[in-house]
Amino acid sequence: MMAATIKDVAKMAGVAVSTVSYALNNSPKISEETRKKVIRAAEELSYRPSGAARNLKKRKSETIGLFLNDLGGPFYSQVIEGVQEVVASHDYNLIVCSTYGGENSSANRFLREKFVDGAIIMGTAIPDSLILQVAAESFPIVVLDRELKSDYVHSVLITNEQGAYDAVTHLIKLGRRRIEFLSGPLAAYDNSKRYDGYKRALTEHSLHVPPKISLQGRYLEAGGYQTVKVMMACKRLPDAIFAANDEMAIGAMRALREGGIRVPEDVAVVGFDNISFGPFVRPSLTTIGHSKYEMGAIATQLVFNVQKEENSILLPTQLVIRQSCGFKGTHNENEESYIFHEGRRNQG
Repeated sequence: MMAATIKDVAKMAGVAVSTVSYALNNSPKISEETRKKVIRAAEELSYRPSGAARNLKKRKSETIGLFLNDLGGPFYSQVIEGVQEVVASHDYNLIVCSTYGGENSSANRFLREKFVDGAIIMGTAIPDSLILQVAAESFPIVVLDRELKSDYVHSVLITNEQGAYDAVTHLIKLGRRRIEFLSGPLAAYDNSKRYDGYKRALTEHSLHVPPKISLQGRYLEAGGYQTVKVMMACKRLPDAIFAANDEMAIGAMRALREGGIRVPEDVAVVGFDNISFGPFVRPSLTTIGHSKYEMGAIATQLVFNVQKEENSILLPTQLVIRQSCGFKGTHNENEESYIFHEGRRNQG
């Protein structure tokens, strides 16, 4: 037996489809008598509007949605930890799902149907237009990978551009001159900002800026490995690689090692994100650090206090110096040096 549709409810109640919508959403545009008639028809037909969070009583789901590009990897696990702790402190539930599948993904459907009470989004597959369309006082959204201007859309970002600038400047100070940028997805906001920082550092030191990005690793360890393998096969070897995330940097180091290239003696490598196993690879990975846990926790607080906070929050990054960059300072494999860049809060 097919499920009843809104047209079936309208026909049984003897009203227009728009009137059914008004009735089920408690709109003041219709009379109480009409509302009761529609609800009786809906109950007789066992009709439910799409979206489990929107039943006939308009009951809130008491659930927050976290929508990510990928559910695996050390980066996302720390973001999720920060989110779930704050969600639990408010006695809410958390749904975490991937944006894989684009328009047909569960994440897009949950947003369109407002299946949850608010959303935290770090997924480039969800378009700006959908976010701006569904965001409302009753449905706040926080984004972690883009800047959007809306009363009910907030951004939690890190100093991507400055962090990348610090990383590449550090390599330049160590004497590296041919520095390649190992890119993630070209359309990703964070990747774009990190590329800007890379270019700024080279330009300020009068070094050649490659006319286009030639190394693309899709933010994956396998992607970093494969693209650097191809680079070596083409007999094109820089003296340093700045990777837009740590996983690609680790993949790049594996490819270099297999090709007989020494890190950092022949090619220095620096990553971004300071993931948990960066200190344990050999050589230990120099990187740009930031608090993934704090990013998730602050984003969640913004969902619960969307009208009380600033439109954009910018969190700091720090240069974490280990062995892969070739630094010959006072630290050893059990010590790390830090150069800290302070973030700031912006009123959007």
